[in-house]
Amino acid sequence: MRAELVLMGKRVDMAPRTNRRALVVSIYVGLAALMAGLWMVDGWHVTGVYLWIATILVNRLFLGGYGFGGLVKPFSGQAPRRSEAPPPFLMLALRVYQPPPAANEYRNDEREMRQRDRAHYQAYQAITVALAGIWLLADWKLRQPRMLSWVPVTADVMLYGLVLAAIMVAITLPQAILLWNEPDMEAE
Repeated sequence: MRAELVLMGKRVDMAPRTNRRALVVSIYVGLAALMAGLWMVDGWHVTGVYLWIATILVNRLFLGGYGFGGLVKPFSGQAPRRSEAPPPFLMLALRVYQPPPAANEYRNDEREMRQRDRAHYQAYQAITVALAGIWLLADWKLRQPRMLSWVPVTADVMLYGLVLAAIMVAITLPQAILLWNEPDMEAE
């Protein structure tokens, strides 16, 4: 796990657990606010895709795990591809920079592999609960209840919102669990 994040040109120390937990909380609060804001715009008819893209960008820039950006080492354990191309425009515009990893920095040791596996196990338990909720909503929709004048939204909209939330959680939760549970890192 990396101990430093460069955001808007400023180095942020991520060695203390409190800083990493604050990052995780701010990411989920920001995604929830974005989800609510995009609901106000058009009920996720067009903007639902933007929410998915924003989640992938947050994962790539801050969390890591499935790519070579962010604080968590890549889960694959493979070396990054070397490219002479400049960093993407978004990373330059936000001034978010991750130095290229050292020779063995991308490989996970046994302890990190156990932590990764445990985080995925915990994350997918939460995702199973979300899928159970989706199943219940789909079942509710199939049965077509008649007296729903008290429900302000339709079952389709609730189902779509729950699917969007489950996708956001599926993309970010294993890395968030790792950042949340890792103790304070030692100063080098």
